[in-house]
Amino acid sequence: MAITGEELTGQGLVSEELFSRLVNRIVKERKNSREQAARIMDQALAFLAACANSTEPLSPSDAIDIGWHTFILYTREYAAFCDRIAGRFIHHDPTDTRAIPVTRTPVDPLNVTMKAVREAGYAVDLTLWTASAKCNQCTQGCTHSSGDTGCHHHPVRTDTVPA
Repeated sequence: MAITGEELTGQGLVSEELFSRLVNRIVKERKNSREQAARIMDQALAFLAACANSTEPLSPSDAIDIGWHTFILYTREYAAFCDRIAGRFIHHDPTDTRAIPVTRTPVDPLNVTMKAVREAGYAVDLTLWTASAKCNQCTQGCTHSSGDTGCHHHPVRTDTVPA
């Protein structure tokens, strides 16, 4: 992942010690390399930072969702992080209820999310944004894609990703 001097990293949002603990857990439980686990966790933190101020529902990719799930297990640290960056708890809402309002219909949830991450000033590691997970941060469960109210598994077209 190439990062310019102007782009922030999600890793910078938590202490080195906490970041290392989160990465180690991904390595242990998911059998990822340490480098891959660090990239996943970095992007999960950047995603959460984008969620903190987004007015649009945002959805993580499958890979980023691994980092979010990992962080949530550290309940005290996760709650404190959410309070610090968002002033509220950022809930992880699965979209399995099928109660998704049609009024919130981003055509491509991943492109909307990656754009929000970039607008928040964070680098986007495109290789980790290939399939949308079955969850979002919106408390109304409002992720919706082309009439599909379930999982949004479709590849990201990197040739159309917003800058």
